[in-house]
Amino acid sequence: MRWIQTISEVVESVIGIPLNYVKLIIFSLIVYIVIYVIKVVCINIYLKTKKSSRKKYLFNKKVHLIASIITLLFWVLIWESHIKNLMTLISFISAGITIALREIILNFFAGAYIKINKPFSLEDRIEINGLKGDVVNINATSFDLLEIGDRVNGEQSTGRIVHVPNSTIFSHPLKNYVKAFKYIWNEITVRVSLDTDIRKTKRILYRIVKKNSVIKETPDKMETQVNDASADYRIYFNNLDPIIYTSIVESHIELYIRYLVHPKKARDVENSIWLDILKEYNNGNINLYKS
Repeated sequence: MRWIQTISEVVESVIGIPLNYVKLIIFSLIVYIVIYVIKVVCINIYLKTKKSSRKKYLFNKKVHLIASIITLLFWVLIWESHIKNLMTLISFISAGITIALREIILNFFAGAYIKINKPFSLEDRIEINGLKGDVVNINATSFDLLEIGDRVNGEQSTGRIVHVPNSTIFSHPLKNYVKAFKYIWNEITVRVSLDTDIRKTKRILYRIVKKNSVIKETPDKMETQVNDASADYRIYFNNLDPIIYTSIVESHIELYIRYLVHPKKARDVENSIWLDILKEYNNGNINLYKS
């Protein structure tokens, strides 16, 4: 192509880079631009469809990966005759690069570990190095968490995206709330007076908890998931139904309502239970402790 020849000669005269290298660089840029444009067009077309946000996200990630692989293959073909010379040059500076880019290299291999062993996946709720949130993105060198608050604040989203290097998984314990199964044990403490009719109060609390539609369907789902996970984990539970424990603490009685719930639904369920408890209290059926 005459215009490439002309541009190459101009660049050679200005910068002093040999003509053949200038041509290879121009061809490489053209390949990158063409593939980038095709990638953007494909993504924009798919984003206009009525697919779910999850499918759009996964499609976007796949297109980026395929475009990167195709670009790399074309670059290898373009630079094939010069790769040996480049490898010789790289061998002299590889030690310095390794030291300078140690964290990036470590993050890259940690990313490969995450992809292969899957300690967590997209949309999992995890906790690592004091950070807790839902995984919203996984890259080659890092992953992103949609941060959630602590148990006191109902583990609701803070709206902040936390960028976490992949290498963190090698240096800190990881808690995955939905790895083997999607439910956790949640507990509510109800304080009542010492003169309370405990049997009656427990009957009311059991009725409140068991009528909750989310809690009602959880034990059967949990049992199925525990059975499915038993091949990989030595996990078993003697009881999956809600249970209420009793304890005397100083001048009152504490009733601990323990039940299974999906971590993302925990606050809504707890809110529903407390509203029902307050209704029973206002009706004079539960004698809540007033310190």
